[in-house]
Amino acid sequence: MRAEGDFIKTNEWLRPFSWLYGFGVMLRNELFELGLLKSRSFDIPVISVGNITVGGAGKTPHVEYLIRLLQDKEKVAVLSRGYKRKSKGYQLANEHTTMKDIGDEPFQMKQKFKNVYVAVDKDRCRGITRLTTDSETKDVDVILLDDAYQHRYVKPSINILLVDYHRLIIYDKLLPVGRLREPVSEKSRADMVIITKCPKDLKPMEYRVLTKALDLYAYQDLYFTTLEYDNLHPLFSHKSERPLKSIKPTENVLLVTGIASPQHLLEDLKPFTHNIRTLNFPDHHYFSGKDIARINETFKEMAEPKLIITTEKDAVRLKAISGFSDEVKAAIYTLPIHIKFLHKQDETFNTKILNYVQKNSRNSILVKRKDDDKPQDCNHSGERTRRISF
Repeated sequence: MRAEGDFIKTNEWLRPFSWLYGFGVMLRNELFELGLLKSRSFDIPVISVGNITVGGAGKTPHVEYLIRLLQDKEKVAVLSRGYKRKSKGYQLANEHTTMKDIGDEPFQMKQKFKNVYVAVDKDRCRGITRLTTDSETKDVDVILLDDAYQHRYVKPSINILLVDYHRLIIYDKLLPVGRLREPVSEKSRADMVIITKCPKDLKPMEYRVLTKALDLYAYQDLYFTTLEYDNLHPLFSHKSERPLKSIKPTENVLLVTGIASPQHLLEDLKPFTHNIRTLNFPDHHYFSGKDIARINETFKEMAEPKLIITTEKDAVRLKAISGFSDEVKAAIYTLPIHIKFLHKQDETFNTKILNYVQKNSRNSILVKRKDDDKPQDCNHSGERTRRISF
């Protein structure tokens, strides 16, 4: 059964290329399974949040949920690749860091969570090593890996796989026919699977159907989350925040996005007004002067009353560029989002994450080693049978 509002589109004529791509992915994964390519474990809780599709599963709001859950109890670090950043190597964000130094999503998180370490490094093993050994960050208690499901050189303590309700992996195809980075069977590497962007009124029957369709193993936990929207925040002006429900049916909205899957946001805005015009740019798009001129001109053509809505990720890139008209500056709002677990599953999820992190903190491990009198290397390479205990 396909989920309502399913956004899956495939390019069947590219199937021969998909076979070649799939063979390469299968070979790489098999090399890791055989130990010919090495995964590295770290004696610090490392929680990976990722997916096996290209973009749009809601990684950032789920990482931010984990930050909020942990930051008052543990010293948290977020490690990302820093997609489309202009820098190289390992970069630790500070008060002088720009969006181009670390990428839009890490910059967004650093702006929102000042007391959390945010670092980027394409080499996640090196990034974790730097975070746990550099003098300025060695007090870190837990590391959140953003979009690292395919980065198998790191063996995370907890591997969380996100699956978009509107692009269920069981109906998708491998690149370039569909948007799967890996075969569906690779979901077996996950300790937790979260179906994201679910309707708030998901019926019990759908829970059961989706649970059966995903066909997870007994050791895998399945959760369902939905997106919740906060008040609209003015991006440039000093106006007050606006609740979404303040948008009138007669109001004209220009939706400006540079994200992988803008369809979900568009559908969520339609209950407030159907007068929505969209300007969609590629994911992680760096806006140019020409793009800004296009936004200015499009908004100028629209009838009053009107406003512009953009995402938090786009806002950090839009704010870094000049050229907006005064009219646009006065009318552009950012729409923050957060996730909410359905059917009170947050209680179970939170307890399992917190228990694991507290039980496997560095202090707990050091005490355990002292009792066992078994010296071990803090960071080591090689495959190891992993049994996570919540």
